[in-house]
Formats: sequence, C-alpha cells, structure tokens
Amino acid sequence: MSADVYIGLGANLGNPLTTFEKCLPLIEGYSQIISRSRIYRSAPYGFVDQPSFINAAIRIETNLPPLDLLKKLQETEKNLGKKVIRKNGPRVIDLDLLLYDELSLENDDLVIPHPRILDRDFVLLPLLDLNPELSHPFWAPKTLKSALSGLQQKFVENDPEPW
Repeated sequence: MSADVYIGLGANLGNPLTTFEKCLPLIEGYSQIISRSRIYRSAPYGFVDQPSFINAAIRIETNLPPLDLLKKLQETEKNLGKKVIRKNGPRVIDLDLLLYDELSLENDDLVIPHPRILDRDFVLLPLLDLNPELSHPFWAPKTLKSALSGLQQKFVENDPEPW
C-alpha cells in the first residue's frame, strides 16, 4: 500500500540547487516523486551566523514504512555529503520527513508530523505550493494557511519557477 508523503529539502553549503537535483534520482530509487515545490531562499533559523538557506519540498509516494523511509533519507543525505557541523548549522543537504499520510507518530527516532511545520515559513510555503488544502488531524483546527498568516515571514525571496 502506497503512502502519500511530504519531504522538506534545505541546504546552504555548496550549490544547493545542484544538490537538490542530485538527490531526486536517489529518492526515486525507493519512492515515486509526484511533485515538487518552488525554490525559496530563507534566512537561517536558530544559528544565524551562516549563509541563507535554499528550501523546497517534494511530494512522494512510497511503500516504505516511516522508519525505513527515514533511514533511506538519511542514507541519501550521507551519500550527498551531509555532515552535522552544529544544530541548525550550515549543511550541504537536509531532508526532513514532514508528513506521512495522516499518521501521527512519536518515538526517539521520528516524530510525524514534523513538530515544527506550523512554526516555519520556509516549510509552510513549499508545502502550500504542493497542496494548498493540505491538513493533518493533529493540527485541527489550524491549517497551513492559517499558520502561515500568523508567522512573521523570514524568507528572503522565492524563485518563480519550479526546479
């Protein structure tokens, strides 16, 4: 049975757009990419003394259960050269498992939906590109649109075309 999943992409080292393009075929090795958002440039979150981030999201279908998918995403990051320098620090790629169907899950390795989706414009904007009506029972009555309207947006700019 196939799951509808949303993945956030972020990077601020190297050439993020090239890295995003390299990660897509790797992800297609274990899932089917349904759509991808526009590209957004955003100010760093947390540790601010670093370059701006490039952010996007993809919608995939996969037969992998959530923890197996997480492991595959982590392998993909490693294959693309990700090294954790510091929490919220600079990185060559970051792949976040944001939503997995309407599943709510919390354990030591994974929390779904991602706990900070509704607090970060650089996650909300790409998700809205993919599905403006996207919701999750965990958020009720809040929606992505209402969460975004309540945030002070920090994104610097967005590229008008999908990548």
